[in-house]
Amino acid sequence: MKIHLDIDESYEDIEITIKCPQINEKVLAIESLLQRKQTTFPMFKETTEYYIDLHDVLFFETDAKEVVAHTAGDIYHTDYRLYELETILPGMFLRISKSAIVNVEKIFALTRNMSTCLIEFQNTFKHVYASRQYYKPLKEKLEEMRKYYE
Repeated sequence: MKIHLDIDESYEDIEITIKCPQINEKVLAIESLLQRKQTTFPMFKETTEYYIDLHDVLFFETDAKEVVAHTAGDIYHTDYRLYELETILPGMFLRISKSAIVNVEKIFALTRNMSTCLIEFQNTFKHVYASRQYYKPLKEKLEEMRKYYE
C-alpha cells in the first residue's frame, strides 16, 4: 500500500481517493475508518444531559425497562431502546444478547462456559455476558478486526 500526500493551500477541503484493483475487506475497513467521526451521543444522568463520545462507551444494556450506557467509570441513561440503538450505532457496536449491545473495540477478554460468554474490559471492573446465540457473530467480528490490524 502506498500513501501520497498532496498539500496545497489553495485546496478548500480534504479529498481522499483510494485506488485499488478490486474492493476487498481491507479497502472496506480503510473506508470505514476514514468515515468514522467523533460521534457524541446524548445521554442523561438525573436531570443533566451529557454528550458522551461513543468510543468511550463499553456497552449498553437494559436495566429495569430502561437502557443504560456504561463507560469505564460511569453509567448514563438513554431514551433509546436497544433495537433502535442497533440501527443507529456505528459498526463497532454489536448485539450480544437480548439485553445488551457491546463496543467490540473495547473488549479485553472473553471467558466462555456452556451457556454464556463473559466479556471483560480493560481497566474497569465492569463486565457483561454474551448469550450462546450471539457468540458466533461476536467471534466473527473480533476475527475480522484482528485481520484488519495484521
